[in-house]
Amino acid sequence: MNNSTAILIFANSGQQEGISKPFQSSQLLFDELNRKTIAKVEKTGLPYFLFSENEQVGNSFGERYTNAIQAIYDRGYENVITIGNDTPQLQAGQLLKTARLLETKKIVLGPSKDGGYYLMGLHKSQFNVQTFLKLPWKTSRLTQRIARLFSAKNIQAVFLKVLQDIDTVSDVRSLLNSFRKLTKTLLSILRTVVSESSQIFSEYLFFSSSFQKRSPFNKGSPLLLPI
Repeated sequence: MNNSTAILIFANSGQQEGISKPFQSSQLLFDELNRKTIAKVEKTGLPYFLFSENEQVGNSFGERYTNAIQAIYDRGYENVITIGNDTPQLQAGQLLKTARLLETKKIVLGPSKDGGYYLMGLHKSQFNVQTFLKLPWKTSRLTQRIARLFSAKNIQAVFLKVLQDIDTVSDVRSLLNSFRKLTKTLLSILRTVVSESSQIFSEYLFFSSSFQKRSPFNKGSPLLLPI
């Protein structure tokens, strides 16, 4: 296989994810996801680079991500496969398939259910910093926008199968209900996340109900509790 392809793991540490993700045990979960992501990447035998919050440069997600991709091209690689840490169903085989496709194709996308993507494979000839900075990052229009962008250049994207990424507790529940194979350790952590979330929500309902009983004329906004 062509050794001009490198994998970019663009993923924050579990500690940072614990701050940014709005649910309990997120640090525990992403520590495990980071470990599994690196293990899968190492199985491919392809060179890879991890860009956590310590290596990322820029003020916005778009800037940090774009700069990370450029940094890999600056190292002399022709193709970059970018992935995150939030798609546990991604397998080493899909990374190798992407590397093979990049030998003849210019772009490969692995779409997520939320409209973003969990993987992108791109040849450096199709990478433009200014164009990437203008993309609607962190929105449900991202994958569609990228596909249209390259289609306008008569370059058709090759799509991998749609997978579930993890941003919220709802995503965790969806993953647990997908019946796809997950390791025992990861399953245990995912179930803990859901259990803790359900417990917090139950406590909130109890508190809210008690408060309303004590304040029958309250017409203010409902109490909000992040879960």
